[in-house]
Amino acid sequence: MLTPSQIDEFRAAVDPDGIITLKSQLQTYECDGLTNLRALPGIVVLPRSAREVQAVVRICARHKIPFVSRGSGTGLSGGALPAEGGVLIALTRMNRILQVDIPNRFAVVEPGVFNSQVSQRVASSGYFYAPDPSSQPVCTIGGNVAENAGGAHCLKYGFTATHTLGLEVVLPNGELVSFGSPAPDASGYDLTGVFIGSEGTLGVVTKITLRIVKRPEAVQTLLAAFDSPQAAGQTVSEIIAAGMLPSALEIMDTLAIEAAEAAVHAHYPRCGGLLLVELDGPASEVAALMPEVRAICLANGAGEIRLAQSDEERALVWKGRKAAFAAVGRISPSYIVQDGVIPRTALHEVLAEIGRMAAEAGLRVANVFHAGDGNLHPLVLYDRAIAGQEETALDLSYRILRLCVDRGGSITGEHGVGKEKQEALGYMFAEPDLDAMQRVRCAFDPEKIANPGKIFPRLHLCAEQAGPPTAHPLETPISAEAPS
Repeated sequence: MLTPSQIDEFRAAVDPDGIITLKSQLQTYECDGLTNLRALPGIVVLPRSAREVQAVVRICARHKIPFVSRGSGTGLSGGALPAEGGVLIALTRMNRILQVDIPNRFAVVEPGVFNSQVSQRVASSGYFYAPDPSSQPVCTIGGNVAENAGGAHCLKYGFTATHTLGLEVVLPNGELVSFGSPAPDASGYDLTGVFIGSEGTLGVVTKITLRIVKRPEAVQTLLAAFDSPQAAGQTVSEIIAAGMLPSALEIMDTLAIEAAEAAVHAHYPRCGGLLLVELDGPASEVAALMPEVRAICLANGAGEIRLAQSDEERALVWKGRKAAFAAVGRISPSYIVQDGVIPRTALHEVLAEIGRMAAEAGLRVANVFHAGDGNLHPLVLYDRAIAGQEETALDLSYRILRLCVDRGGSITGEHGVGKEKQEALGYMFAEPDLDAMQRVRCAFDPEKIANPGKIFPRLHLCAEQAGPPTAHPLETPISAEAPS
């Protein structure tokens, strides 16, 4: 519980209108996109500069008050869940694009800039910012850095880490530091890489230097309709095996198609598995490769193949795909968005097993995924109003994560661990691995005040005399009561 004198300190650290303490207003910030988990912060501060962030964090450090930094709150793993009664630092007012350097191909932005605004700013020069999460019109660059966000085109272009050259960060002790530089291959330890994907547990990012890339000469998007997502998955494997690197390879199953059509009317064909293939690059290369893609699709039983004929048609195709998560609300009153990774070669086997597990649980699962890099997004559909069904859905979603790990994959590709997948992280990594990770965290935040209680399944004390953490065997099952 914050004291009146502490609240006065925060009030003095930012603009007069940059403080929220009324409970009715604090409730706006009590969760992120994972709405099942909620906690009420003691105060929300809205700084306008790195210096104000620094002042706020210094107060937290002095009083050992936990703090959580947050952008738009579009995350799906509870990473921006407030610390109960603590400080929430909302970075949405730090929303300026500070510099664009076209000759050297970089832009410098504040953390509250929306992802899509970067591409809009440099479009007239023939450039764009490549990472494109489905929430790109509203998700912030600061949040993308925290989660190492990807998107549909990460197969060819990579994740946020690939396109982040440098960071300005306020450490948990209030110190303002810089990592990396606009120049390629900066010397020294890659502390920029350490910070990206750390989910706010190492400090607060206040400035980001981003790599921008030249827009390709040609882009073509193909839709292929298959009887099943397994057939579409086999096609993905064969496209990659043929030596091609599409900018995107996406699959949607029947339920996902139904939801997207209801929301966006993207004119998708009705089928068991829809494959979206996008090629970009020199016009001659795209023209030569697209017939090969078409031939592979036909060889795997594609019943309908369609090539987008204009930029407008291509945009509609992607609008449908990127609306899929939210659109599922049109076909189910409740659902869990999960995020796991498997080797591409395991797509057929894993999809079949997910279908079997769903049938056994008496639930439906809609599948939308970045098939090119094996990043699955199974959406477990249920009705919270039916007694016991939410617990069944939670159990199924966690068993899907364990399935991904058992097949050589990961518990997350881009949504992060946050609060939702802490126990799953303990299933994926052995105790020495978790210990090494937390030693890195201790180096940045020995008091554990930056986004506490996230990522790791149990507390690791930073003091050497505290001894090792309690053993957590890999075979420990993931609880059905774990948060989702």
